[in-house]
Amino acid sequence: MLRTALKPRWLGLLAVLLLVLVSFTMLGLWQLNVARDKGRAEVAAQSAARPVVPIADALAPHAPFPAEGAGQRVEATGRYAADGQFLVARRRLGGRDGYWVVTPLTVESTDATLAVVRGFTQSAATVPDPPGGPVTVTASLAPGESPSQGTTGGATTAGGYPVRGSVDLAVLVNEWQGDLYNAFGFALEERAGAVGEALPTEGLERVPPPVIGETGLSWRNAAYALQWWIFAAFAAYMWFRMVRDDHQLGLERERERTDV
Repeated sequence: MLRTALKPRWLGLLAVLLLVLVSFTMLGLWQLNVARDKGRAEVAAQSAARPVVPIADALAPHAPFPAEGAGQRVEATGRYAADGQFLVARRRLGGRDGYWVVTPLTVESTDATLAVVRGFTQSAATVPDPPGGPVTVTASLAPGESPSQGTTGGATTAGGYPVRGSVDLAVLVNEWQGDLYNAFGFALEERAGAVGEALPTEGLERVPPPVIGETGLSWRNAAYALQWWIFAAFAAYMWFRMVRDDHQLGLERERERTDV
């Protein structure tokens, strides 16, 4: 059968088959990525649809991070502590490298501190100070990050803010005074006082809350991916079947010549 498969016409069809297999495989992978992206978008939309609750209703100081806490939107009124602000290096937003600007917010209702990612900046030399006075922050909660991402020592910004490798709450609890929430928040909005107008970001870009945990798939696009791979398998089977039939036909002709 190998000799049959090496016939010029079957080799030509094999070249076409390989092109088809590569194309169909890539189309299937593309549809699978679309299915994943749509799954993430659906989870993000569900998270954004969750109601905003007072931080006291979602989390207590030093309490374990809630099982369903990732993406929970909370509201907290307090004051930023500029002397505790720091940057987190090696972060990306919109394909650009830069830093997260993280500021401790002392929540007035509990006197505990919540680490808030106020925004993203590409320059460590032009980091704005946090707003002074009472501020109400609407934020999306996230669990603390692992220290395995590393740390970067030294103050490298114009304001003397240190640069770190992650939002490691185990480190912050030993550096910031008072109680600490076992979470950090991505700022969605900052308002002056309790009912004031929204504050400008002053050169920072808001960081979209990441989608944490299982994101699922868009089953429609996943089915399209499977469909392309089935087409690829069917094309390979048809080539094999045609080569096998040609081989069997050749054997029959040889037997007929031998019988004669």
